[in-house]
This record gives sequence, structure tokens and C-alpha cells, in this order.
Amino acid sequence: MTTVRAKFKVQSVTESEGGLKTANLAPVTSGSPENEKFFKWTPGGQIQLGTINPEAAAQFVPGRQFYVDFTPA
Repeated sequence: MTTVRAKFKVQSVTESEGGLKTANLAPVTSGSPENEKFFKWTPGGQIQLGTINPEAAAQFVPGRQFYVDFTPA
């Protein structure tokens, strides 16, 4: 099985009633040679991830970058 790796950056985080926090991520575009390489292969897209787990939500800080691996289930 082939894994596809992308690199995304947290653009914003919003909080709704009930404690749901939603992180919005977009592919990296610049800032380092590695980011420019990822942008070459992942030029567009978005990820929206919601969680009510405070420990998980604390990881999603605007500006923080994450590797995202897509592996067939």
C-alpha cells in the first residue's frame, strides 16, 4: 500500500457551544525548502477537524504545521 504524505498548517480555530473546537488547516505553501517541496505536490485543499477533547484541541494552534498521512484502510 502506498502512503501519501502532505503538510498542512493550522489557519484558524473556532469554538462552538458545548466545547466543540474546530481547526481549519490548509496546505503549506512557503517558508522553507521542505514546505515549497510539499506545495509542489499538494497545491490546494483544506482539512476541517472538530473535537471536544481538550487535550487534542490544544494541539491545534494557528501557525502550527502537521504532516498528514493518507494510507488506505
